[in-house]
Amino acid sequence: MSGMRYDKSGAAVETISILERRIPERNVRYSIFKRLLDIVGSGFLLVALFPVMLTIAICVRLTSPGPVVFRQRRVGLRGRTFEFLKFRSMYMDAEQRLNELVSKNEKDGPIFKIRDDPRVTPVGKFLRKYSLDELPQLINVLRGDMSLVGPRPPLPREVEKYDDISFERLCVTPGISCLWQVCGRSDVSFKDWVEMDRFYIEHMSFWLDLKILLLTIPAVMKGSGAY
Repeated sequence: MSGMRYDKSGAAVETISILERRIPERNVRYSIFKRLLDIVGSGFLLVALFPVMLTIAICVRLTSPGPVVFRQRRVGLRGRTFEFLKFRSMYMDAEQRLNELVSKNEKDGPIFKIRDDPRVTPVGKFLRKYSLDELPQLINVLRGDMSLVGPRPPLPREVEKYDDISFERLCVTPGISCLWQVCGRSDVSFKDWVEMDRFYIEHMSFWLDLKILLLTIPAVMKGSGAY
């Protein structure tokens, strides 16, 4: 069994192995459908939204120095790390400035978020509000690192602080959209994030995925709870 590739102790491997036994066995037809939906859906959206993505790329390039696409290591299915993609919404020194802002964290658990993060560029604020910075993750979906629907992929430093319950989030493929993103987004506490993700994992189905995808559209257009 594969486990946490960045964890040499092996503790996380054992934890995920135990937790996976609690999760209901997935219907083979559902698994095949989910992957087909990911391939067809992400491929279609990449083509359909290409003009939008090109416009965003130009705006990011012209308004702040640095690459258009931000690449970051995230933790996916069963602890495997992968290169997570998004349009850059922060200044280039964002990681270096993180320690200065830790005391202002507005989230519980291992998550760091503040509403008026000074590291976010003016264009980045708009992109984040409407989740446009997430569009490159359609490439992650096409690659198989992510799904259109599933728990959001955490950072390795966040996973290091997980308890056994939180580890359940790593027992399925992470996604672009999920229950807590259509039920409050960043306004939801980490505890509620985990509970909603656990509910999704226990009840994964075609209809639940479809419902989440349909609810994602008005949630994104509304723009509330995102920062």
